Parts: sequence; structure tokens; C-alpha cells
Amino acid sequence: MKILFAAAECAPFFKTGGLGDVAAALPKELVKKGLDCRVVLPFHHKMPLELRQQCEDLFNFTVSVGWRNQYCGVKRLVMGAVTYYFIDNEYYFAREGLYGYEDDGERFAFFQLAIMEMMQRVRFIPDVLHANDYHTAMLPFLVKEKYHWVKAYHDIKTILTIHNIEFQGWYDGGKLADWFGVGMERYEDGTLRMNNCLNYMKAGILYADRVNTVSPSYAREIQTVEFGSGLDVILRMESGKLSGIVNGIDYEQNNPETDPLIDYHFSTADFSGKAANKAQLQKEMGLPVRKDVPLLAVVSRLTRQKGFHLLLAELPSLLQQDMQLVLLGTGDYDFEQAFAGYTQAYPDKVVANITFDVALAQKMYAAADIFLMPSAFEPCGLSQMMAMRYGTLPVVHEIGGLKDTVTPFNPVTGQGTGFGFEDFSGYQFMKAMEKAITMYHENPIVWQKVMTQAMEEDFSWETACNAYLALYEEVVTN
Repeated sequence: MKILFAAAECAPFFKTGGLGDVAAALPKELVKKGLDCRVVLPFHHKMPLELRQQCEDLFNFTVSVGWRNQYCGVKRLVMGAVTYYFIDNEYYFAREGLYGYEDDGERFAFFQLAIMEMMQRVRFIPDVLHANDYHTAMLPFLVKEKYHWVKAYHDIKTILTIHNIEFQGWYDGGKLADWFGVGMERYEDGTLRMNNCLNYMKAGILYADRVNTVSPSYAREIQTVEFGSGLDVILRMESGKLSGIVNGIDYEQNNPETDPLIDYHFSTADFSGKAANKAQLQKEMGLPVRKDVPLLAVVSRLTRQKGFHLLLAELPSLLQQDMQLVLLGTGDYDFEQAFAGYTQAYPDKVVANITFDVALAQKMYAAADIFLMPSAFEPCGLSQMMAMRYGTLPVVHEIGGLKDTVTPFNPVTGQGTGFGFEDFSGYQFMKAMEKAITMYHENPIVWQKVMTQAMEEDFSWETACNAYLALYEEVVTN
């Protein structure tokens, strides 16, 4: 089976979030399963120079973006058995960032048109064209409408993965003709129209053969008014082709037995290395080196969406507990200042690192006892899975992917991998944190059992890949 995976970002070339991780990991696993999976990306100039220099120039041609005739170069790089194609155009992609520009709609219109023109030229016609988020959500429409006359494309099936429903690609309705060079019929009859705007995501949902999200709970949630960001009606209408698949994490990179970024290695058979990591981190952070105090950790963007207004509201109460808190992240200025203020006021209990540091993040996953993730919504989330991989028990809001990956501890059965709260309130978050802290202090044997259960959960990409493989086989055979 041939898969063309289209995305706006992909590690290690360039990434801003979870989409970049998925675009990196899933194609690698699919290739291991014997599929011919290739990835197509914009040639963002943010790519590291050493990787850019490895790219091979294949050819170039002209893409019509409405009335504009734009240069399109196609580059290729083969890495780890995966072939990557890059769409090159300096006018659109020679920029500091990946997104956030006034002409993003035109930039990604060009990218999608270039993909459609590229497939025949590289002689790779996929069985499945896999689009991701709004940047490539018009591809299913282009396959079925603009390029329906291309015989080679008749059997292409399309899948759209929604990584975050909030970002939809809203543009003036006239841009359908202006950028894509098609008639206005599908806009005027309401198919592509949403609140009198062209909506890329709506187009993808309606035209894709299958739609999936990055967790089963998120697939259900986005069909509600609360979480659907205006597209809930469309998603309910198309619910028969909607599903959810939990993302995986890289088990080679996130391995407590071999991780080169942590000071001491450990496993479920021997937790001594985790205790040593904790002592080392406490020392580095200037905290009292105490084995008997639970070390809480936060590794995240500091935003309301991530729920950190709840943590700030409850921090005065939390500090009455015998605990320590280490934080790593950047985000809203007010949150940064507030956490920095607590570091000044309680240096023996709170350390806020207002920065981004991959190595320090790994050390915190490996050293902490409790991981805090009170997100207001979370399509999937990776941090809670990485924390569990290192035996750090998460406290999460039971929503989206957090609900699907963290099993709240049940004191009757002894089963569970963390702690959860259902109502999105500071009070309930505090109660969940208190449960975790109390159990750490009073039931060390049970705590260690739950650590083991968390570490033995299977969040590998191999498992997630099997679910995608089943989805591909379903869409191709139906």
C-alpha cells in the first residue's frame, strides 16, 4: 500500500507541536510494517542547514495559484527508509516562523496545489493521501473537485487527521476562486461556507473519505458545542466516518534504561536510579535534597488552555503541603511572572524555569514523583505518556487524550496509572493533587506498584501504527 502523508511540519526538520511529532514517527512505523509511506512538506527555511544541504533537487514547475504563476521546486531527502519531498518556494516559505502570517491561507493553498501537481511528476500516486490539520485539509476537495479529471487520481482515498479543531483556516469566500482557481459553486451552495467564510477544515471533513482525531475521547468531544469550535454540527453529521487514534511516543528516545539525557538509568526492576535522579535534580534546582518529600513537576506551555490558572489559584493551599514543585515552560507573561514570584517567595519549595530546555525536560520526567497536567482540553497530549514511561504519576483533567491514557488510581482494586479530576475547577484539581501527595507519604508500597503499572503501559508508536494501518485498509477496501 502507498501512503502520501502531507503535513506543514515534521521533526527533525521543523516543528512547533504534536503534529511535528506525529509526522516524524508514524511514517517511520508504517515503513517498518512494509508500506511505501512518503511525506511531503513545505521547504521551510527554518530547517537546520545540515539537513537542508542533504536535500536533492529533483525538478521545478509552475503552480497556478489563481491568476498567480508561482515557482515550485521539488526536493527529496531519504532518511531512515522514509522518503521526504519538500515543496520549495522562497516567497512563501523563506520565513522565520512556520505560521502566523497574514497570507497563511495563500501559502497553504499553494502548498496543497503543489502537492496535487507533484504526485504525477514524481510518479508516486498513493492509495491514501493523508492530510493533517487545516494546512492540508483542502486536499480531499481538490482530489474530488479540481483534479477529478485526472484519471491517475481516480482511486486515491483521502484521510484527514484533526490534531486541534480550534485552528480551521477561515478566509474570505472569494479566495476559493482567487487562490484555488475553481468555480464558486461549492461555496455558494454552502458546502465550503461557514459563517460567510471559506473554511478549510470544514472542506476537509466533508470531502475526506475518513476523518480521525488523536484520541477517541477527543473524537467524541469535538462533536459537542463545548469543544467543536463551531464545527460540531458538521462532525455530528459526518460521525459515521469519524474515529480517534491515540498518538504514540518514541520508546527508543523516551527510555529510562538508556536515555542519554538523564543522569541515572532505572527500570521497574530497580528504581534506585529514579531516586538518584530526584536527588540530583533537587540539588541542581537549589531545593532541599529530601527523599521523603514528593517532587511535583510541570513541563508545558504556560497558558489557560493548559489549565495553569487553576494551579496558580490553588498554589497557596498546595504550599501548605509537604511538597516541592519544579516548573519548566514559557507562555503567557502573567503566568510566567506569577510562577517566578513564587520562586522568590518560596525558594525551598518552588523553582520555575521560564525557558525551553529539552534536556532539562527529560531530567524532570525522570526525577519527579508527580506530573501536573490540568488542561482545559487536550486532543491527545504526549507529556503525560512520557511522564508515565519514567514512573512519574500524572494528575490530569479527565478530558480528551488525558482521559484515554491515564487511569485514575482505584484504592479498592489497586489499579491505576495516575490521578484525575472531572470537573474543571481549582477545587477538584487540588483534591486530586492531595490524593497523590497523601498516597506518596502514607503508602510507599502501593505508590511503587502504581509506578510499575504506569511504566508498563504501552504507548509505543508501533501500537498506534497498527490502528492507522487498520484505518488505511478499511478506507482502501470500501
